[in-house]
Amino acid sequence: MALEILITDDHTLFRQGLRSLLESEGFQVAAEAGDGRTAVKLAKQLQPGAAIIDVSMPGLNGIEATKQIRHDCPEVKVIVLSMRSDSRAVLDAFAAGACAYLLKEAAFEEVAVALKAVLQGKTYLSPAIAHVVVRNSIERWSAKPGPMRRGISGREREILQLVAEGRSSREMAASLYVSMKTIETHRKQIMDKLNLHSVAELTKYAIREGVTSL
Repeated sequence: MALEILITDDHTLFRQGLRSLLESEGFQVAAEAGDGRTAVKLAKQLQPGAAIIDVSMPGLNGIEATKQIRHDCPEVKVIVLSMRSDSRAVLDAFAAGACAYLLKEAAFEEVAVALKAVLQGKTYLSPAIAHVVVRNSIERWSAKPGPMRRGISGREREILQLVAEGRSSREMAASLYVSMKTIETHRKQIMDKLNLHSVAELTKYAIREGVTSL
């Protein structure tokens, strides 16, 4: 596998060790850099297929270096290596344009897997920290003011779905074993809570929020 890689880390022994392992797997290391600014400069000059970058480096950290490399050389796939496993570091790296994020304690085999994944256009996240991103996504989703987080009750969600599916008040009343007046009351409450004013708006909202599908 002929692929030129740029290795950036401020520890010489780490760079040399990673270089040796990569070359033993058939990868070609184009250059090494000991800081972020040098990495950006070399990426522009060499246009490697991928760059493996440490987060913590002097002068210009790995996140900023990743951002600059991806801006100037969008074809370069950046794999971020870090000792940090907190959500801020992981999300900052991907926001900067990283294609993969691995912990420095990972086995070399995982680096090879990540390289192959990003070269196929995929995003790779170390399984050891996947839970960080999942947890953060859940927290953000929970904070989003969707239908289940705006005070909409379970029964109102049922009615919202039935409205979006084109059911009449009579059909909904029969399906839910309630009166048509109850259905109308619930529909008005839903509209008030969501600040929507027509069945068409309710339908669009329900589809957009995943309550029902087309």
